[in-house]
Amino acid sequence: MQANRNPFRPNRRVIRSTLGGGLAGVLVLVAAGCQRPDRVDVGDLIPADYSRSGQVALPQQWWESFDDPALDAVIRTAFADSPTLAGAWDRLAQAEAIAKREGADLYPQLDADADAVGTWTRSSENGGPNFSRSFALGLVASYEVDLWGRIRALRDAAVLEAAATLSDLQATALTLSASVAVTWYRLAESLDQERLLADQIATNEQVLELIELRFQQGQVEAADVLRQRQLVESTHGDLDLQRGRTQVLRHQLAVLVGRPPRATVAEQDPRLIELPPLPAAGVPAEVLQRRPDVREAYDLIMASDQDLAAAVANQYPRVGLSASWSGSSDELRNLFDNWLATLAANVFQPVFDGGRRAAEVERQEAIVSESINFYRLTILTALQETEDALSQEAAQVRFIESVNRQLETAQEVTRRTRDRYINGQFDYLRVLDALTSQQFLQREYLAARRDQIEFRIDLCRSLAGPVPLERPEPRALTSATPDGEAVRPAVHEN
Repeated sequence: MQANRNPFRPNRRVIRSTLGGGLAGVLVLVAAGCQRPDRVDVGDLIPADYSRSGQVALPQQWWESFDDPALDAVIRTAFADSPTLAGAWDRLAQAEAIAKREGADLYPQLDADADAVGTWTRSSENGGPNFSRSFALGLVASYEVDLWGRIRALRDAAVLEAAATLSDLQATALTLSASVAVTWYRLAESLDQERLLADQIATNEQVLELIELRFQQGQVEAADVLRQRQLVESTHGDLDLQRGRTQVLRHQLAVLVGRPPRATVAEQDPRLIELPPLPAAGVPAEVLQRRPDVREAYDLIMASDQDLAAAVANQYPRVGLSASWSGSSDELRNLFDNWLATLAANVFQPVFDGGRRAAEVERQEAIVSESINFYRLTILTALQETEDALSQEAAQVRFIESVNRQLETAQEVTRRTRDRYINGQFDYLRVLDALTSQQFLQREYLAARRDQIEFRIDLCRSLAGPVPLERPEPRALTSATPDGEAVRPAVHEN
């Protein structure tokens, strides 16, 4: 979908023919100005509403909807200390500085030059050295008349790119908060899995004692004892692996918030929460307007369109004004007695460049088209993320209900099978099958609850807008200390 073209926006073909018609045509174009399109038509992509929606408004800081103060504290720590977010702030500072630099060309430039020269000469007539001195002072002012809006377009493009960088910063903050929340609840599930495995080990050892007692009484075979011992040992192995996963998740969480891997991030361990009611999805068009990634893509379209305007204007004459003043004297006090002032105007007109400027215009047109296509893709991806999260959470709710029913049935099967085994009505393999099935469902239930929380995190992130952030101080090189010296890579000589 093409950007709406303003009828007053100069077309480069029109400008070319007008320039051939003389000064009157040029003045018409200057008066008309270079107005830019202000919107991109994507109405064919945006639906009227989402497939599902809740009734509770999502807070600006989306994670507050989880009512988990410990999570809130960890995310705030990440916003304050994360190198990822700090790097995004640095990119914003760079973009803002570029915008200031590009805007500086809209104003006259003034340069000063001062010289003081001392000269020693030796003459054969008097045989001694002679010393002379001179002083000079100069001021030079220059200014380019922005007839075609080239400089202004470059400035506006840089401003829009800075706005896009700000949106990228907000998108980075949302991604960081979501990553912290996902890792936080994965750690909560891992800790619950550890406790569950410890309980299962205790249960399996109790069953092992029962089987060993029956074996001593000659009621079962040695194979039953060995199978149960294998189950106990297997559960111990699962617990060891789970503890390793827990440590990895602790390391991931610490690095996410800008701490060393083994640092303590929170005073208390996380826990799996009961999810609050589904948030209101809102109107898709309004949600998309506040999403940082969509705003970034839109600003990049506008920036590329300004770059296109600058490329078009670069094909036409440039008018420059310059003024200079200079004074010189053998004595500093007489410096302003002898001076020279000049005022000049110059016109620079490209005559032949082998098609370089025209090719740059074509390249910028392709960049605008690419930016529009990327904007459309960003909108479609944003809509997909919301719909995916809604569908996945709805399916996960039904899945958890199913796992619950299966678990209730498995617990009853285990109880009855064990009773009949004790009474000699069933063999041990039925007990083992029922026990392993129940324990598998117990672990799957915890994983399913964690998945449901992650789907909710995905939904909140897809609906969230900008969050309040505090700008950190930029980092700078500091004096090295024995305990804080920078890590330098080793240099290997061939």
